[in-house]
Amino acid sequence: MKTIIIKEFGGVENLEYTELPLPELNGNEVLIEVKAIGINPVEAKTRAGIGIAGKIKEFMPLILGWDVSGIVTKTGPEAVKFKVGDAVFGMVNFPGHGKAYAEYVAAPEDQLALKPASVSHNEAAAASLAALTAWQSISHLIKIKKGDRVLIHSAAGGVGHYAVQIAKNLGAYVIGTSSSANRDFVLGLGADEHIDYKENRFEDVVSDIDFVYDTIGGDNIDRSLKVIKNGGSIISLPSNLNGEVMDKAKALGINGYQFMVTSNGKDMETLAGQLERGELKSHVSKTFPFDKMHEAHQYIESGRTVGKIVVTL
Repeated sequence: MKTIIIKEFGGVENLEYTELPLPELNGNEVLIEVKAIGINPVEAKTRAGIGIAGKIKEFMPLILGWDVSGIVTKTGPEAVKFKVGDAVFGMVNFPGHGKAYAEYVAAPEDQLALKPASVSHNEAAAASLAALTAWQSISHLIKIKKGDRVLIHSAAGGVGHYAVQIAKNLGAYVIGTSSSANRDFVLGLGADEHIDYKENRFEDVVSDIDFVYDTIGGDNIDRSLKVIKNGGSIISLPSNLNGEVMDKAKALGINGYQFMVTSNGKDMETLAGQLERGELKSHVSKTFPFDKMHEAHQYIESGRTVGKIVVTL
């Protein structure tokens, strides 16, 4: 099968195409013939030696990637959830060695969900790591409730565009930041207000926020703390909220959280239901063929992505 590996961390030139045997199945794994792969910033960061490189470097040469949608072609000896021919999608073995950059992927069945017939493979692959990140952090960790004022930074991005929809579905009043070019997109996702971060400093125009969802990091965190009410919360995904920031939040009577998404089939089933009912939609702004993976990495590193990008097979 066609596969992309990296033998050492570095630039996109380290993405190497090769042929490998089909994966052997263990326990409750199923073999997926991959139709689409969701591309995330963490893959480009890991390729470069950051991201979760430290967690998986022992598996060199690595097969990057975690988000897949495809067709079950074989089931392991203990697999009972899916049958050959089922269309499935999910985030495989995160934060571990997912091996998704391949024509075929072995995945534990308890990390997958049936793909709704009304949803394309591209849309399903997109709604894995990014959608799971938004869902697990907003519904499990923060537990947003109706009427909460929520500020979502980079609301037009991969995680952000799902976070807007999920928070709105939970009854929150949602304020999203992005450039003016993406204003209509953000409002179209359901946001109640939009802030053009290039024209306005958000801390000058919003206050009394219950929850800030930060996908940017850096000084954006300290600026965000200024707009959160006492007892409110903040999650900052890029920084993972180091101890210093958590201390700053605590000093202001604010809850700061560490968070990392993890593979979870039940959560994938929840997302599948939301996708099927039209409560959640993936915006796939650009697709690349499998032999243009280096271009997909360059694009995700540009920071210009609206919604998600997907690689197709």
